[in-house]
Amino acid sequence: MNQKQNASPYRNLRVEFHILQSFPVTCLNRDDVGAPKTAVIGGTTRARVSSQCWKRQVRLAMRDFGAVLGSRTKLIAELIANKCRDKGATEEQAKACGEKIERIFIKGTKEENKVKKGKAADKKDLAEDNDDVEGADQKADTLLFLSPKEVAILAEAFQAKEFNPNEVITDTKHPIKDIERLIGKVTKEMDALDIALFGRMVAQAATLNVEASASFAHAVSTHKVANEVEFFTALDDESKEPGSAHMGSLEFNAATYYRYVSLDMGQLWETLAGQHIEDAVKSFVKALYVAVPSARQTTQSGASPWEFARVYVRKGQRLQVPFETAVKAVKSSEGGFLEPSKNEMRQYLDKKEKLSGSLFGKIKSFDFGENEQFNIDKLIDEITSAIGEGSKK
Repeated sequence: MNQKQNASPYRNLRVEFHILQSFPVTCLNRDDVGAPKTAVIGGTTRARVSSQCWKRQVRLAMRDFGAVLGSRTKLIAELIANKCRDKGATEEQAKACGEKIERIFIKGTKEENKVKKGKAADKKDLAEDNDDVEGADQKADTLLFLSPKEVAILAEAFQAKEFNPNEVITDTKHPIKDIERLIGKVTKEMDALDIALFGRMVAQAATLNVEASASFAHAVSTHKVANEVEFFTALDDESKEPGSAHMGSLEFNAATYYRYVSLDMGQLWETLAGQHIEDAVKSFVKALYVAVPSARQTTQSGASPWEFARVYVRKGQRLQVPFETAVKAVKSSEGGFLEPSKNEMRQYLDKKEKLSGSLFGKIKSFDFGENEQFNIDKLIDEITSAIGEGSKK
């Protein structure tokens, strides 16, 4: 799977994950008032965890499985300055180099916002903007996603010019072009797996954009859910007065979630330039298995793993189960929402596979969670093997 060719051997090949995961009392993802997020689907209210929430936890978990990760930050100056210090820059030189890069992105962002607001950028406006970005209190107002190799290349370029930023960034009219020139090649051979998976958009430098290879749907409950309220009190250990010292309330719910994740192998191969594909897939699947949203984990611990998953390696149009009709709980002796959710998901996927005929493009499919001999390690091995098989078709 590490072979490098001019054209991706994985074109239109995807790994699709259909995951059922049950949680007891939790608040995995909060809205603006601190309540568990919800959505109305098929006329019934469902529990919801946003795609961004679960993606972040997957991203953080990948570090434990050997993946190289980028830095997603507004603190661009500090990021570059720290690398320059590592390469021998003085404190003053490192700060100058970091601020030079940061000012370029601040300026680009300000001009982009001006265009979006429909304001004409006349000479006076640009002059005022240039004055603004020189101010010490100006900071980037967008998150920039850079890989370790990109940061290192920028620091090495400054080092080669004795940490004189004006000798590296020489295009005074369009300084972003100098950055594109320096790190543009890295974008085409990305070393940071999280950037390759989740993508990157740099509005003022389109050549630095990276198309995401992983698609996450919002996780939604397969059944109707009503948020409940927990009332709690706290006592003062030193108080001589009876009664509670503090009272409060927190909302929570309990749900069986359906999660849909699609990994575009063709896009992943292209972004990583065909390098370390198998390692990337293994790190991603392991992180996908262990990652759980971190909200309220100390007071409403949610530590439930996958209950059941169907995984496809196939070519063709993506397929997500809508659970448009909320499932009903079965008798307690036969389980709650999990069993009917499994039945509904299987029936839906099997039916769509038959209806899609040759367009379904299945290479292999795997059911995980019922056969105790088929653990996550074996599932990952089967997935990588099927990906290799799919590259030959």
